[in-house]
Amino acid sequence: MTRRPDTKAQILDVAELLFAEQGFNDTSLRLITSDAGVNLASVNYHFGSKKALIQAVLARYMDTFMPSLKHSMDQLLAKDSLEMTEVFGAFVAPLLALGDFRPGGTGIFMQLLGRGYSEKQGHLRRFITGSYGDALSAFMAAVKKATPGIPDNEVFWRLHFTLGTVVFTMASSMALTEIAESDFGEQNSIESLIHRLVPYLASAMTAPLPVAVGNSQDAA
Repeated sequence: MTRRPDTKAQILDVAELLFAEQGFNDTSLRLITSDAGVNLASVNYHFGSKKALIQAVLARYMDTFMPSLKHSMDQLLAKDSLEMTEVFGAFVAPLLALGDFRPGGTGIFMQLLGRGYSEKQGHLRRFITGSYGDALSAFMAAVKKATPGIPDNEVFWRLHFTLGTVVFTMASSMALTEIAESDFGEQNSIESLIHRLVPYLASAMTAPLPVAVGNSQDAA
């Protein structure tokens, strides 16, 4: 006898692809239920709201990614000194492992994070900090250890710029890889893009302070 697909998993599978491709704001529950072949009552029963569904989609990835990242950060924090290339480099293995968790998982996860970042999904920030605060705290501790002399407010901005760079790169990855192949004969993948990003982002985090920042601090 053929086993019927799990309704909750079916909703999550369809929702994550639609959210990644079209965004959270532009993906309606009606579209999700139509593509998943279920009724709205099923979504309400399993998740209760669209916000809860969005969080559940992210949680499937975060529950795999964050413990691995926390372990890597704890190992780095045990070292006497630390470089930003090591901190950002520690993201590579957990991110690529998401491709084993789900086909195309690395790219989908990065797209979902980008959607949450660009669409101002405030509930996602509360959900992530509330559910995975220990991993985030370990990451921030590693960043501070690797950026001595950089003020906290500047670290905030540089991490913001870092996230923006990652979001743009991953959201445009298909177009960028096609251009690179056409213009330079390069063959790129999600893995090669991530490895290319690490040294670039690390150097930005440790760059000299801009003069304007120094002046504003001196004036204060």
